[in-house]
Amino acid sequence: MNKYEIETVELKAPSLNRNDLAYAMKYRYACKKFDSAKKISDDDWNAILESGRLAPTSLGFEAFRLLIVQNPDIREKMKQYGWGILAGLEASHVVVFLARKKSDLEFDSPYIRHIQEEVKQLPPEVDAAYRQKYAQFTTEDYKTFESERAAFDWSSKQAYIVMSNMMTMAAYEGLDSCPMEGFNQDKMTAFLGDELGLFDTNRFGIAVMAAFGYRDEKPHRNKTRRTLDEIVQIVE
Repeated sequence: MNKYEIETVELKAPSLNRNDLAYAMKYRYACKKFDSAKKISDDDWNAILESGRLAPTSLGFEAFRLLIVQNPDIREKMKQYGWGILAGLEASHVVVFLARKKSDLEFDSPYIRHIQEEVKQLPPEVDAAYRQKYAQFTTEDYKTFESERAAFDWSSKQAYIVMSNMMTMAAYEGLDSCPMEGFNQDKMTAFLGDELGLFDTNRFGIAVMAAFGYRDEKPHRNKTRRTLDEIVQIVE
């Protein structure tokens, strides 16, 4: 197998205890106060990153990138672009989920060519079929090329799937996380991208951020969710 392949074909169906995952999902909550002295081990963090790498994305285009901000000075300056003091910036790891912009999502862009030819290694006839369907997808079905914003919103959805996978893995490991939307996207992008040069703002924007670490608080109340009867509609 090449470096992009992940064994899938010969894997047997998992036989795991569903209660373990259910427990982890109940344990997880949006932690607002982290213990800054406790750091996630390299093994645990690599497992969290791998769960992000294995996340599904639309068309398998992986239209995201992970920017992990560990510099304390940068984190402190990030607070001024959030709602008050951004919760979570004292956590062990802070991830900025970057989503690709329209220029990178064009079928003939260097990025999509890399995905199709080097990562997926698709034969020409399959790639051609992708091209036809993608044109329909972007202009008629989901209209993701209707505007720059529509393209970015679509790639941001993929970044959220990645974040969800990572938060679930963290909970499974008994670690805590907090998704963060409480910040000004334009100002945070200008700071991290344009001012610090941590990413190319012509190709990427910030979709969302998340903190990972160990809680330094107890949850303030029990989790609440609507019942299944309220959220499920069955059509037979």
